[in-house]
Amino acid sequence: MQKIVEQQWDYTQHAKFYSYRPNYAPKSLDMLALLASGEGRFVAGGGGAESPLVADIGAGTGNLSLMLLERGFRVVAVEPNDAMREIGIERTKGQNIEWVRATGLDSGLGDGLFDWVTFGSSFNVMDRDEALRETHRLLKPSAYFSCMWNHRDLHDPIQEIAEEVILDLIPNYSRGVRREDQRPIIEAHKELFDKILYLEEDFYFHQTIENYINAWKSVKNPYWDMQTQKGQELFEKIAYQMRHRLPSAFDIKYTTRCWSAQKV
Repeated sequence: MQKIVEQQWDYTQHAKFYSYRPNYAPKSLDMLALLASGEGRFVAGGGGAESPLVADIGAGTGNLSLMLLERGFRVVAVEPNDAMREIGIERTKGQNIEWVRATGLDSGLGDGLFDWVTFGSSFNVMDRDEALRETHRLLKPSAYFSCMWNHRDLHDPIQEIAEEVILDLIPNYSRGVRREDQRPIIEAHKELFDKILYLEEDFYFHQTIENYINAWKSVKNPYWDMQTQKGQELFEKIAYQMRHRLPSAFDIKYTTRCWSAQKV
């Protein structure tokens, strides 16, 4: 059996900090929603029984799910981590959403039910080959899937300082699969998906220094494990340097990057 990051990594200690992350660029979600809804085939903003149905895989605490609900989609949010799912349930209470305790590779959802399958900062934490096969199973004919991330602009002055701080303490720091071009992995499965579409949008997000540090606490990586004393001590060193080298509040440039493809 393959070892899947999604099943290995426990996000419980990170869940409460996800609200400090910037959400995805709204105009990009507007464009993707139009693509997924068949260019107006569904009534935008409806949210009723005839509205398009989305499976939001690795929904976390509901950041992307909330944006989908705002655009009139019905949502099935799949999230294996109890702490993150509980926060998501509370944040989306009373809305047209169902939360499911499952992994992205074994969602337990029915075949061919969904008009769109989304991965918000989650496609990189699972076996992407298996994720594409599961996504293909879930989608209706000719429907789309999308995987997206927010990336820090590493040339932004604030981010340059943050990078210096991290690299001074962790010289081998790597951002992993989430920074990679996802086109090659999609193209490797042309029997499943075609008509790849890529978009990106820059935006600015205002944060205080404490909220910025809290956003970093939501990050799960192999360099600092907040469940260990060693990991906590390393992160506190990073936070100390950031507090002393960054302003008390600032606007930071981010880029939402998204790859979509249509089911064959």
